[in-house]
Amino acid sequence: MANAETALKEATTTIDGALGAALVDYTSGMALGTIGGGKDLDLAVAAAGNTDVVRAKLRTMEMLGLQDEIEDILITLGGQYHLIRLLKSRGTNGLFLYLALDKNRANLAMARHQLRKIEAELEI
Repeated sequence: MANAETALKEATTTIDGALGAALVDYTSGMALGTIGGGKDLDLAVAAAGNTDVVRAKLRTMEMLGLQDEIEDILITLGGQYHLIRLLKSRGTNGLFLYLALDKNRANLAMARHQLRKIEAELEI
């Protein structure tokens, strides 16, 4: 089992093209941990902004009466992928992993696969 720091470190070292990662509480919008980022990618701002994305999607699903769960949300930019993976493991309710990827170096399918693996090993 991995803690949050180990999980974030694994995300940025094992996923090709990773620019930064965060573990985010979407009830508060606070990043519980971050790694990477920089002047062009403020992970605290990304955590808060993507919290709004998650909340909006959950509200929309509720209004539509969809009885399903979000696995992940993908935002495709010109040069980056932003991947949001809602956590379902015991003790992780209300949390998501956020991963920013360089579009030219990343393999999206492998990134999603690795995030699922990291989630399975994560213990909060």
